[in-house]
Amino acid sequence: MDISQYKHKYQIKVRNYEIDWQGIVHNGNYLLYFEVARVNYFKDTGMEIDERSISGNTKIVVARNELDYFNPATYDDLLDIYTRITAINNSSIRCEAEMVLTEKNIPIAKCITIHVWVDPVSNKPVPVPNYYRKKIQEFEEGRAAILWPSVEV
Repeated sequence: MDISQYKHKYQIKVRNYEIDWQGIVHNGNYLLYFEVARVNYFKDTGMEIDERSISGNTKIVVARNELDYFNPATYDDLLDIYTRITAINNSSIRCEAEMVLTEKNIPIAKCITIHVWVDPVSNKPVPVPNYYRKKIQEFEEGRAAILWPSVEV
C-alpha cells in the first residue's frame, strides 16, 4: 500500500458492536468505515452535503464498490483511512481509499468506489459540475485524471 499519494486521512476507532463471532470486525462494517471517511473527504474538498443532496441541487449515488481485505481489525483498534479521488469522468467519480492500523501501519483493507452524480427528481445521471472538478484538481494537486467537458457545466 502506498499511502504517500493520499492527502486526506480520517481516523476511526473500532467499537465493540462492530465485532462478529470470530472476534474481528464484520466484513460489512468496512464499507461503513470507508463511507464515513469518504464523506469527510467530500466535505473537506468543498462539497456541501446534507442528508438529501450535494450543493442543494443534486445527489451522488454509489454505483460500484470493490473491497480487498488484507488483515482483520479488532475491537478498540484505531484505523487510519486515506481517501482520494483518482478520476472524474462526465457524471462519475472514482474514489480510492486505503485503511491501515494506526501506529503499526499494517494494511487492513482497500476500497474502490464509483459514484454517479444524479438529478434528485429524475434520478438520471448529470455531469459533475466544473467547480467541483476544479476543487479536486487543486486538492489532489493534479494527481486525479479529470475529464473536462467541452461545454461549461
